[in-house]
Amino acid sequence: MNEPLGISLRVNGDAVTRSVEPRLTLADFLRHELSLTGTHIGCEHGVCGACTVLLDGRSVRSCLMLAVQADGCAVTTVEGLTPAEGLSPLQQAFADNHGLQCGYCTPGILCTLSEYLDINPNPSEGEIREALSGNLCRCTGYQGIVDAALAYVRSAQ
Repeated sequence: MNEPLGISLRVNGDAVTRSVEPRLTLADFLRHELSLTGTHIGCEHGVCGACTVLLDGRSVRSCLMLAVQADGCAVTTVEGLTPAEGLSPLQQAFADNHGLQCGYCTPGILCTLSEYLDINPNPSEGEIREALSGNLCRCTGYQGIVDAALAYVRSAQ
């Protein structure tokens, strides 16, 4: 068995220092070590996008990344996207436009869209669909998700 390694990172703005097993995934670190259960684990192969978080502002699949690889980085989970009171404007757009059903995929989609809409604040419907192509949702058929993203874009202008 490998010796635990020390890591220091920022998670949702808070400094975190822990000793972790070298093989611990970032997803499991967030969920089990920090109790941030908004990051969901779906396929464990990086295909579904449910585990997507932001690493230094870029979306990554936390099931494919080891916690030790995040050493020195800033990680933002869906909990970090949510203000202390209420919902973020993007989350509110999801609620208002039926952008979620079971909600399992939603945290990863919100992280994906957060990065994408920072890069492209005025995307077309087709561009939003392309940005979401790495996130699988089995409940909504995507129309509500796309409508929510478009409503957010309109409200931000």
